[in-house]
Amino acid sequence: MKRRDPATEPPSPALEGLIDALLSLRSAGEVRAFLDDLCTPSELESIADRWRVVPLLIAEVPYREIHDRTGVSVTTIGRVARCLDLGAGGYRIAAERLGTHAHDASH
Repeated sequence: MKRRDPATEPPSPALEGLIDALLSLRSAGEVRAFLDDLCTPSELESIADRWRVVPLLIAEVPYREIHDRTGVSVTTIGRVARCLDLGAGGYRIAAERLGTHAHDASH
């Protein structure tokens, strides 16, 4: 996976619209309603699974242990790990801002 620099790669107009829509939301309830409308239940579960493993990966928990704790596939865990290492940095920004710790994701 090639590291992307969002500053030099402008999003498409459709993605810009989605970003603007997300930024317009003002509460957790509004975000939840938007995500429920935007995503299928399966898509939402997949997104939530990816987010759930981020703090565990940041805490350097082994993949197999993450799988055992969360039920998330090792393939998905590896994909998230690659994004943490080579992605745009969004996972780390959100985790740092939320003060997310490994114990938060195990529940």
